Amino acid sequence: MAVRRLNPEQPTTFEFTPENLSWAEAKIKDYPDGKQASAVIPLLWRAQEQHDNWLPEPALRVVAEMLDMPLIRVYEVATFYTMFQLAPVGKKAHIQVCGTTPCMLRGSGDLIAACKKRIAATPHTLSGDGNFSWEEVECLGSCANAPMVQVSKDTYEDLTPDLFDKLLDGLDAGQPPKPGSQTGRTASCPSGGLTTLKNGPVRWNEASNDMVPANVVDQEAAVATSGNADKNPAGKAAKTSSATDGTSGSLEKPANLLDAPRGGTGDDLKRISGVGPKLERTLNALGIFHYDQIAKWAADEIAWVDDNLTFKGRIARDDWMSQAKTLAAGRETDFAKRVDAGDVDSSKDE
Repeated sequence: MAVRRLNPEQPTTFEFTPENLSWAEAKIKDYPDGKQASAVIPLLWRAQEQHDNWLPEPALRVVAEMLDMPLIRVYEVATFYTMFQLAPVGKKAHIQVCGTTPCMLRGSGDLIAACKKRIAATPHTLSGDGNFSWEEVECLGSCANAPMVQVSKDTYEDLTPDLFDKLLDGLDAGQPPKPGSQTGRTASCPSGGLTTLKNGPVRWNEASNDMVPANVVDQEAAVATSGNADKNPAGKAAKTSSATDGTSGSLEKPANLLDAPRGGTGDDLKRISGVGPKLERTLNALGIFHYDQIAKWAADEIAWVDDNLTFKGRIARDDWMSQAKTLAAGRETDFAKRVDAGDVDSSKDE
């Protein structure tokens, strides 16, 4: 890796905005006394985001003082990780092109050539309009979807020269494509489509000592969690109703669904791990507004709700029941505290 040094032209001062300062102070409290230095990376990242996506030297001094760290230690972190930009970058985007072996074999050289043609002939050089810059970096972690690039927090994968041109056009227009695979495949699934698990995921079921469909395991786990294990013998799916509600087949709807939140205001369901803004709206549309509703579901009711979710099995996976019971009783969970402190990006309103 090339030697990384601070930009020779630096601002004289840096200070966090009041909002970012409050966030930084809360982040430091996440670590035990004497271990505050562990917050150095998130604080440097927040400073970089605030300062036009590059990290000035005065920011290193501010972070060092906040964490009671020697300045040289903060400097070592900032110069080691390529996620930190040490000089001004493009106003609209700084493109990090992965050049490690999997991406190289899959065409990252073509992406670098496009950067040289459309942005600048050399890395860490601003384009003529100042909107773009680029660099080649080591592995960015999506080897199965090579080649790929990263822009700030987002990765764009399965790129071809044409798809990369479209990405640059979208960034230039302020309308970047959705992060992830640019060919439409889900996560790192085979590019030609599924070759296994075509009937859904499976999991090991200790009760039957065998691999069974994941929804069966999830439903049994939910029964045990809700204290109704005797209603669902091991190895069998949750009970279904003979009546069909037109929404989720023959599964039984929860008995405690509501037309509107009690008192006009529902609970913040995003304080449950696994529930983001979009999923909260889905739950509200189903008539679910409060922690105590979730805490009282039986296994067949969990199965009905699960059938209405795009991502199946997350109720048991993230243990909504236990979290909801704790929150309904007026107690806090570690995840809820992080949401309240603003530390969970996926729980922020879209």
